Amino acid sequence: MQLSMWSYPWDLDDLGIDRAVADLSGTAGLNTISLATSYHAGRFLQPRSPLRKAYFPEDGTIYFKPDPAAWEGVRIVPQVASIVERRDVLRELVERRDAGGMAVSCWTVCLHNTRIGMLYPQAVTRNAFGDPNYYNLCPSHPDARAYVRALVADVTRAYRPDVIELESPCFMGFAHEYHHEKDGVGMTAEDDFLLSLCFCDACLARAGAAGVDGTKARATVRRWIVEACERDYPAPRFPDFPAGGLDVFRGHPEVHDYLMWRFEPVTSLVAEIRDVADPATKVYLIDLKDGWLGGCDLAAIGAACDGAILCAYFMDAPATEALMRAGRAALGPEKYLGAGFRVFYPEMPGPEELARRSAAAIAGGATGINYYNYGLIPEQRLAWVGAAVDAIGGR
Repeated sequence: MQLSMWSYPWDLDDLGIDRAVADLSGTAGLNTISLATSYHAGRFLQPRSPLRKAYFPEDGTIYFKPDPAAWEGVRIVPQVASIVERRDVLRELVERRDAGGMAVSCWTVCLHNTRIGMLYPQAVTRNAFGDPNYYNLCPSHPDARAYVRALVADVTRAYRPDVIELESPCFMGFAHEYHHEKDGVGMTAEDDFLLSLCFCDACLARAGAAGVDGTKARATVRRWIVEACERDYPAPRFPDFPAGGLDVFRGHPEVHDYLMWRFEPVTSLVAEIRDVADPATKVYLIDLKDGWLGGCDLAAIGAACDGAILCAYFMDAPATEALMRAGRAALGPEKYLGAGFRVFYPEMPGPEELARRSAAAIAGGATGINYYNYGLIPEQRLAWVGAAVDAIGGR
């Protein structure tokens, strides 16, 4: 059973790896550390750092030392975070693992990268009007796919982690917490989804090769977005969205066909990632309840890799158990299924609720749990995690 906590290299550097390992394996009772090895920008409150209380990580950088040979012929190349110049936290964790320490998972952000998107705008997703989403490299674009393949091949072959966890190997939403986002319309969930749909040249070409006319879908989506922007008040076109899934679009076959095709670039990319990753490293997808919104078909992706971690954010125990049962049904009995919980207040109101939700995940078929996030929570909440681990018999 993988019992892990998502963690940032800068937190382990600030607090010290000895202390971090003691916190995670001792207080929290975990057996794995999921270290960010490719990450995006943000602003993070640092409740326990002895050096700072706020941190702005470098945008779109990697936290390991790349092998130049792995990037020969790849157009998009990564930028190494400055911390790596003086300390290779991932290497230190792997060496400790090899000496009998905690297992190591590489938490790897794939296509969410604003820095790269700004440098290579031809490789980002574009809405029905051709507007770029600079934060999301497109899973259909050959350069973006080559970047992710090289990223995974490099880190898994050079460091041989036990697991690599893939975050965002897919299409992302329109609302994104980008710098000072403005929406005076009051977009509905379906409006956000429609604005997230990619109709870039790579998507249209790939869909066309599969016999799907993306230009017809684009015309319909453009019309819907214009209508949404011209209303006095926001109103849903599809009352069953998103609960009804793709079925809500069956009355519009040109859109439905395009959305059904949209699973292909994501599934095939994950399959290619599994092919290039070191055979000793397991490959897991990190996903959400309604993964289809991002083009993730859990059953198909599960067949292409080693399993998935489904984030049960803002879900009570019954909803968590239902999510895990659905995930287990999609993945089948043999694949890894993990649950993801944020130990954020008030989303997680206390240790008893964390224990209840953790137990519900296991009851629903999960075979592991990841908790979020080592450097973002007060020290006392590590004990909440430890109590939850004890409740599921994890130590």
